[in-house]
Amino acid sequence: MAGKPAEKPAETDKPVKTDKPAKKAGGKKGASGLKHTFYKVEEGRLERLRASCPKCGAGVFLGKHSDRVSCGRCGYAEFAKA
Repeated sequence: MAGKPAEKPAETDKPVKTDKPAKKAGGKKGASGLKHTFYKVEEGRLERLRASCPKCGAGVFLGKHSDRVSCGRCGYAEFAKA
């Protein structure tokens, strides 16, 4: 139909219902997901308790697994010798 543009349906202010529960903001909150647990302060010095990633640098820690340590950011991994 030439001449008239198609009309848009009227928008409502009602929220859309979904079957999923609402997600909470904040991300990972487990004991291993908190950065302050990876440091210890002794006599005014900061000590890192986990190894840092050699590719990403300081501040990006390697995750501990049963057979390796790995970086979640770049994928670097060091495997334990059996």
